[in-house]
Amino acid sequence: MPMSNNSKQISLQPQLRFPEFRNSGNWAENIFGELYGFVTTNSLSRDKLNYEYGTVKNIHYGDIHTKFRALFDIRNENVPFISEPENVQKEGKLCVEGDVIFADASEDLDDVGKSIEIVNVDGQKLVAGLHTLHARQKSKKLLVGFAGHLFQSSSPRTQIKNEAQGAKVLGISASRLASVRVSYPSDKDEQRKIADCLSSLDQLIEAEGQKLKVLQRHKKGLMQELFPVEGETVPGRRFPGFADSWVTSTIGKVARVTTGGKDTQNKKEGGAYPFFVRSQTVERIDTFSYDGEAILTSGDGVGVGKNFHYINGKFDFHQRVYCICDFNKNVLPKYVYLYFSNYFYSRVSQLSAKNSVDSVRMAMITDMPIGLPSYEEQRCIADCLSLADELILQQRQKLKNLRMHKKGLIQRLFPAVSEVDHG
Repeated sequence: MPMSNNSKQISLQPQLRFPEFRNSGNWAENIFGELYGFVTTNSLSRDKLNYEYGTVKNIHYGDIHTKFRALFDIRNENVPFISEPENVQKEGKLCVEGDVIFADASEDLDDVGKSIEIVNVDGQKLVAGLHTLHARQKSKKLLVGFAGHLFQSSSPRTQIKNEAQGAKVLGISASRLASVRVSYPSDKDEQRKIADCLSSLDQLIEAEGQKLKVLQRHKKGLMQELFPVEGETVPGRRFPGFADSWVTSTIGKVARVTTGGKDTQNKKEGGAYPFFVRSQTVERIDTFSYDGEAILTSGDGVGVGKNFHYINGKFDFHQRVYCICDFNKNVLPKYVYLYFSNYFYSRVSQLSAKNSVDSVRMAMITDMPIGLPSYEEQRCIADCLSLADELILQQRQKLKNLRMHKKGLIQRLFPAVSEVDHG
């Protein structure tokens, strides 16, 4: 009798497999609850933690979202102590190698259920805290160092997101996580091969990330040397051939400052021109209101006081975005951009009545002092710092490409559970 159209067969082989395992057949599959049990966690908030003293360290869910590596080695992470650890020192609650800690809450669907695998506690006491699920293997079917990569792959991540519940804050419960299907190679040699491959790529990404930080520190050091420090009229370093004093002016005296006339709803995907809105993201639009060199910064929104753009060409901009344009002939626009982006946030922070900056007023820009050397020295400074920017941009792109490569590799090294109809 022929199979019905509802008969399905689960394919549990990855697209990409190491040669020695290509004839090993399907991967094994269990639901999460068959592989892992759950360990009790605490609910300590940030104010119960500190980075100076203590005997027990604590994994806060926010750190899983923002800074901890997928393979958690305590020697490489900055983990806070519990200020009063008396109630969390029971042996069963301490993390051990191979445990997986999930962040059970997030405002962002893509981050709900984000996880880390504990690969080294270095003899230290470590517990899982607020908004975490602490999972421990029941029968050691997964090699230490493999699960951290496994739970980044598309199949468990998709299932976890589908299980998430909530409105403003999304959450995943232990019972829902326990129902997630997990596929893995039974042969631990294959697990080790996959883990070693992805860990090597992680190490490369880490090294390239450090190179980016070095370039950023180098640029910051250059800016501190090439621009005068507060209270001085000339910088600490001058290019050969320049010794004249700098003059002090204001942004409003060397350029025109205006605001845009568009709203975010005017953006158009694939539009002909850049559209500067109230964030570092540049949208697209089919109109332009200015053509030339300009500096743009947001008046409010995400990252206010820290969003800066330089452009030379046609563009449009939001009604709460400031545009510095129509520069005097004795100033180089790129120099003004570099000076402005270096000093502006410090200025608005001092002028803001609050601890944080939530809006920028026109006068904060127009009245901002600016030190001006000769036009030729402005060009030398701009060329030097623009080269540093170009190196940073290239390194960022290299890092982005490596991360995309890893993402693609994970998708191919782990099977996406697909149903094949044999009807």
